[in-house]
Amino acid sequence: MLVYILKRLAAAVGTVFVIMAITFFLMNTIPGSPFLTEKSTPEQIQLANEKYGLDKPLPVQFKNYIVNYLHGDLGVSLKMQEGTPVKNILFKQGKFRLSIKLGISAVIVAILFGVPLGCLAAYKRGTWVDGLLRVLTTVGVAIPSYVLAASLLIFFAVKHQWLPTLSGSLDSFKACILPVVSLAFYDVCYIAKLTRTSMLDAINQDYVRTAKAKGVKNKWIVLKHALRNSLSPVVTFLGPLIAFIITGSLVVETTFSIPGLGKYFVQSVINRDYPIIMATTVVVSILVIGMNLVVDIVYKLIDPRITLSSTDE
Repeated sequence: MLVYILKRLAAAVGTVFVIMAITFFLMNTIPGSPFLTEKSTPEQIQLANEKYGLDKPLPVQFKNYIVNYLHGDLGVSLKMQEGTPVKNILFKQGKFRLSIKLGISAVIVAILFGVPLGCLAAYKRGTWVDGLLRVLTTVGVAIPSYVLAASLLIFFAVKHQWLPTLSGSLDSFKACILPVVSLAFYDVCYIAKLTRTSMLDAINQDYVRTAKAKGVKNKWIVLKHALRNSLSPVVTFLGPLIAFIITGSLVVETTFSIPGLGKYFVQSVINRDYPIIMATTVVVSILVIGMNLVVDIVYKLIDPRITLSSTDE
């Protein structure tokens, strides 16, 4: 397994490099300048480009980015917080922490509710409980996150005032409820559908029929025999989900005024703040690649029949 992990880490470094290159050259193909305003003159733009090294050829700029990243320097903001180190903006100002807090909470809620609901639907297959859960999860998958977030905000915060309107820094339990539910609802429904489908497939396997023939009760067949072998699709979904839900919660962060990483990333694209765009892209890439590696390792823990070695690829 160690050789496999080392190979994956080497491949991850190459993947991050390719993503950085694609992001860098694509964002520089867009006409304009981060320093272009109604009052700026060509001379001022030229001076700003020289100050931040944007007057150099693109290959030279990209080389400088790579060298600086290897030394732990993510650059400084060009426009949104001019002169402030990007590392401070993402980490010390709490933007990444807020997104992590919101995302991890949503993932935990998605797992705690999605897997049991899927198991319940499989256990009660063919009954009204199964039918009701299938309808609810299908509707839940179809509802856009911005519709759900706005509806929850209007009903619980504006109309009845049971929960705070703005969540801000998520410093209280009540402040977390609406954004976490808004972010996790789709994933709860999707995980429930995945669990039900894979559970029904596992229930039809020979070892389950053998357990039934031995007189094992249905609930123990579902929980002990079928559940573990039906979790592989769920684990596959959780890998990229965790990375996306941490960094891609733009709608929820905007709706509840949470100054997290997703909202700030979109603002950096609009403002053409190149260093923030690059740094956020690298963070997201590392999260996605890292979670995919974790998923492969968890596969081994769930199903010992899977072998992780360099000869398997």
